[in-house]
Amino acid sequence: MPTKTEEKTSTERKGKYYYSNGKRKTSIARVRLYEKGKGDIVVNDQSLNDYFFGELIGNAKAPLKLVDMLKSFDVIVKVTGGGVSSQADAVRHGIAKALTVFDPGLRLVLKRAGFLTRDSRTKERKKFGLHRARRAPQWSKR
Repeated sequence: MPTKTEEKTSTERKGKYYYSNGKRKTSIARVRLYEKGKGDIVVNDQSLNDYFFGELIGNAKAPLKLVDMLKSFDVIVKVTGGGVSSQADAVRHGIAKALTVFDPGLRLVLKRAGFLTRDSRTKERKKFGLHRARRAPQWSKR
């Protein structure tokens, strides 16, 4: 576990940053991109590799990798709601939107890759008389 001094330096960074929200399902990621960074990505006071696992790490880093700015920024993210996969997609969406705030010229590249489009699919609401959104009670003929 990191000490208090390490934790403060990673999350309470001073200086100019570019802010954006990223969303997916019920997850919301509040992203700050700090200029002149070393490429550190901190999610909820943990490093990206500690918070996410497997391909979710690459998924969250994808916009920075696409525009070849992986080592140009320090990224601090606060993410809430949903599951880990949904949170990783929300982080990706937030980083992509913050990059367009930094440089509007990157918008076309990120848009073509599909990183700026918010995936609006959410869970369908349950209807009365049914078990779930569409699952009906078992029917018997007699």
